[in-house]
Amino acid sequence: MNIAKVDLNLLVYLDVLLREGSVTKAANQLSITQPAMSNGLKRLRDLFKDPLLVRTSDGMTPTKRALELQPVIRDVLSKLESSIQPEIEFSPETSVRTFRIMTSDYAESTLLLELIGRLAVLAPNITLDLITPSDVTFHDVEQGKVDMAINRFEELPLSFHQKVIWYDSFSCVIGSDHPMKNNFDLAAYLKGTHIWVSKTGFGVGVGIDPNEVQKLGWVDAELTKIGKQREIRVFTRHYHAALQLAKTQNLIATLPTKAAKIFKDDPKVVVLEPPFDIPPIALKMAWSALLHHDAGHIWLRRLITEVANAMTSETQP
Repeated sequence: MNIAKVDLNLLVYLDVLLREGSVTKAANQLSITQPAMSNGLKRLRDLFKDPLLVRTSDGMTPTKRALELQPVIRDVLSKLESSIQPEIEFSPETSVRTFRIMTSDYAESTLLLELIGRLAVLAPNITLDLITPSDVTFHDVEQGKVDMAINRFEELPLSFHQKVIWYDSFSCVIGSDHPMKNNFDLAAYLKGTHIWVSKTGFGVGVGIDPNEVQKLGWVDAELTKIGKQREIRVFTRHYHAALQLAKTQNLIATLPTKAAKIFKDDPKVVVLEPPFDIPPIALKMAWSALLHHDAGHIWLRRLITEVANAMTSETQP
């Protein structure tokens, strides 16, 4: 292939086609006609000697070659876009920008709480629009419609940039009058009733089946490894709800430690170590390649990292 003869527009077409998975949607996204996009796909197939997108019962499915090309082309176009755009300095003191962040309740109650305090001092006119995971898709982040996603992710698209914000251990929260507070061993833990709390990834959540232990996450996976199972009475996606229920209803909440420490100064709450090993979890932030070189975005990512590092230092012994 002679690179000098490659039409750059074709790479743009392929980037959008692979994101949209539809000739019609890709044409609408680029404001061109469907026949023009179909012709572009034909030229791409000739260029790469591969079908790239194949019609299946699930719609237009990318081939193995297309999946290999996708992160490469996204990276090339992102770098080109950032090089062409005029460099604009970002001034947090005067900026009136709104940053949209998809965040879990866990991150919002811990990291974002501290971040907002720092923003009030450093960038008083910046606005944060905090969006729940159920309101956002991978596509929204990839398109740059959402500045970043902060959550625990089992997997992310290869086109995303990502950074681990911190690793967090687990703690158990119970009310101060809980009958097990002075004898909190594994037998007591299993005898008690529990609150399950979690919300990872993107998209609309589905109901939980208590019998599908393998789908319940970190805590129950580790119990399964030692041949045990806890009795869950409440399933929630909100950490504050879990903390309040543990405080008032004689239920046990097993949570990431930074969330559990929200109530560390409450005399009606006791925070204990779990009576079995649970591996730490990783809180990550992820963002689109389209925003990777944006000056304001770079500033916010650095500030989030600084806040996270400070919070981690404070909780270390």
